[in-house]
Amino acid sequence: MRRPAITDSFKYLKLFKHMPITDCSAYEIRQKITAGELSAPEIAAAYIRKITAANQRFNIFVHFEPEEIMNRARRASHGPLHGIPLAVKDNLCVRGEPTTCASRILSGFRPPYNSTVIDRLEQAGALLLGKTNMDEFAFGSSCETSCYGPTANPWDRRCAPGGSSGGSAAAVAARFCPLALGSDTGGSIRQPASFCGVTGFKPTYGRISRYGLIAFASSLDQIGPFARDVRDTALLMNAMCGYDPADSTCAQQPVPDYLSGLDKDIRGLRIGIPREYFPPQLDPEVNALVRAALAVLEQQGVELIDIRLPHTEYAVAVYYIIAPSEASSNLARFDGVQYGLRAAAHGVSGQSLLDMYEQTRAQGFGCEAKRRIILGTYALSSGYYDAYYLKALKVRSLISRDFEQAFAHCDCIATPTSPTTAFRLGERLNDPLAMYLSDVFTISANLAGLPALSLPCGFSRALPAGLQLLGKPFAEELLLRIGHHYQQQTSWHTQSPPEA
Repeated sequence: MRRPAITDSFKYLKLFKHMPITDCSAYEIRQKITAGELSAPEIAAAYIRKITAANQRFNIFVHFEPEEIMNRARRASHGPLHGIPLAVKDNLCVRGEPTTCASRILSGFRPPYNSTVIDRLEQAGALLLGKTNMDEFAFGSSCETSCYGPTANPWDRRCAPGGSSGGSAAAVAARFCPLALGSDTGGSIRQPASFCGVTGFKPTYGRISRYGLIAFASSLDQIGPFARDVRDTALLMNAMCGYDPADSTCAQQPVPDYLSGLDKDIRGLRIGIPREYFPPQLDPEVNALVRAALAVLEQQGVELIDIRLPHTEYAVAVYYIIAPSEASSNLARFDGVQYGLRAAAHGVSGQSLLDMYEQTRAQGFGCEAKRRIILGTYALSSGYYDAYYLKALKVRSLISRDFEQAFAHCDCIATPTSPTTAFRLGERLNDPLAMYLSDVFTISANLAGLPALSLPCGFSRALPAGLQLLGKPFAEELLLRIGHHYQQQTSWHTQSPPEA
C-alpha cells in the first residue's frame, strides 16, 4: 500500500505566533485557551508545522490532512478538550477517514461512522490530527508489521517504539501531539509507553466502549490513552469513559472525576510486589530503575509488601492460544466482498468466489497476520478445541483468581512494564517467540481484565524504562492518584527525546 502523502502546510504558519505550543502539556494548552492566550487554529497550525517537518524521520502518521485539521480546529466544540490535539491509532473508526489497521486488506476503507470514543472526544472539543502507525491488526510488539513500514523510536531511530500502538506512543514522545489513543490487547499501550518514555493507560475491560474499534481479540481488547503525564491522562479519561449501549461489553459503572482525585492522599496504601515479575532474566538496569521508583513511593508513605501470582508463568502460553483464536474468528470478515482489497483474477477465467477469497487474503494479510490466523484456526479446530482453547480458558481463570487473592492483601500491584528497554528494529522480527515474550509482564492484566498504568521511571543506556501499576477492576482513580504522586516527585515524564 502506498504511504499517504503529507501535503504542504506552511501556508498556516502565519497563525503560529507563540513560543512552541508543542512543548506544552494538554493541561497547559487548556489553561492557555481558557485564558484567551491561544486559539484552536493557532494550536492546529503549530502541530501541522511540527508533523510536516519531522514525520518522515519517524513514520508516525500514516494519514494526515492539514486542510481537514484546520477545518476541525475552526469548528471544534467548546468542551473540556477544546483545541487540544489528539492522534488516533489506525484501528479506530473515524467517519470518512482512512481506517486500515495498517493492513493492505483494508486499503481504501473509509468508515461511514465514528467510534464511540471519537464521538465523545469530538464533543469534548478534541482536535483530531490523523491516524498513527501500528502493527498490522495490532499483531506485534514493535510496530514493524505495518504495511506502511516501521515506526522509529524518537529516543533512538534505530530502535522500535514498541507495539502494537507504537505510532501513538511515538507521537506523544516526539511532541507531535500531547494526547493519543491506542488499544491494548496484551500490552499494546503499556509496552510502547515504556519504550517511548510516556504515560500509557489500559483501563478495566468494559470501562471504555469498544464500539468502532476494529477487533483483534474481543475478550481482551481495550481502548486507552497515551499522554505526557498522569494529569493529562486523567483529563482524557474524563472525556472517554462511560456506558455505551452500542457495546454489550461496556460496564454500567459510575465514572469518577479522575482529575479531581489526583491529589488525594496515598499514605497508608499497600503496594504488592510479585516475585514472579522480577525474575533473574530481568534486565539488571531496568530492575534497579523500578526498585528506585518503588522507593520513591515508599517515601510518600505507601507500604510495600511481597505477594505471589503463581500462575504468571502460564500467561504467555494462554494468551497466544486465546488471542489468535479470537483473531482468526474476527478476521474472517475480511474477504474482499464488501470493502477493502479485492484481488484481481490474474487472467484466470471463471474465477470462483473461493479463488477470490484465497487470493485476496493471501495478498492482503502480512506474514504475522497469517501466522496468527493459522495458530487460532488450529486451536479452534475439531479435535484440538478442548486440548488448547478450552484448557487456556481454564488457566485464564486461575490467573484471574491469583489477582483476586493478591488484592485481598494490597491496594495495587507494581511491576516493571517490560523486561527490557527498546530493542533494535529488525532484532526480533524473524523470531516470533522472542517478540511474543516482549509482553510477558503486560499480558496478565488483559487476561484478568484489570486496569494497568505505565509510567516513565528512568533511563537505561539512554532509553526509557517503565514502572507498571495494576489495580482492582474499575480502580482507575486509585492508579492515577498513585501515578500522579510519583510524577510529582520525579521528572522522568518531562524528558524529551533529542530530536523532538
